[in-house]
Amino acid sequence: MQSGIGPRISVIVAVYNAEKYLEQCISSILSQSYGNFELIIIDGLSKDKSTSIIESYGTKVNYWVSEPDQGIYDAWNKGIAVATGSWFTFVGADDVLYEYAFESYINHILLHQNSHRLDFLSSYIELVTEELAPIRTIGSMWKWQEFKINMTTGHVGCFHARSLFETYGYFDSTYKISGDYELLLRAKENLKADFVPVATVRMRTGGVSASQLKKAIDETYRAKAKNNILPLWKARTLAVVDKVRIKFNI
Repeated sequence: MQSGIGPRISVIVAVYNAEKYLEQCISSILSQSYGNFELIIIDGLSKDKSTSIIESYGTKVNYWVSEPDQGIYDAWNKGIAVATGSWFTFVGADDVLYEYAFESYINHILLHQNSHRLDFLSSYIELVTEELAPIRTIGSMWKWQEFKINMTTGHVGCFHARSLFETYGYFDSTYKISGDYELLLRAKENLKADFVPVATVRMRTGGVSASQLKKAIDETYRAKAKNNILPLWKARTLAVVDKVRIKFNI
């Protein structure tokens, strides 16, 4: 495929005090073999050199703003509101895309017999250390029966159609960890999903604190109750059970 021939991609990066890896992230986006994309950066009023790094790229960053926000999903919503693409991808400020990532997705879309109906695409994600040493590779075809139990995709290895947000709304910014899971639960088994069997990104993964894990459990079950996957009483009960299991390594 020639660079830039195909649907436009909106790449949305939420940033907060990300100076350590931000340049590496932006460089991996701007180095894509597929050129029809816009780069949108939403900074949460960073106190480090993040905004200086963003400014250094000039017009290569199509849109950016630095202002207080209510977390990553609020930042993503701001990006969606100004985006012009037909497909959206959300990249972490410390993630590194492979140069063929966008081309792999677009080729898959263009060859798909029902591309006009697709809502969501995922791919393989390589989990790595801070130094980009490999840990393991995750990713599989989205399946409702598995997804309604656990989050089986990582946001950085995914493409979201504009129509997904037009149909089901933006992210719920009251979530701080599991908002991407909650959004996809809204569609239930009606989500039109497919899988790109290629590793598209290296995702740095640090240790998850106990408090973060507990919050993720609470938000995951809240999302299930909100979308009528589980009754509220059962969701709350299972959240307590899961936290007890983690605490005592059961």
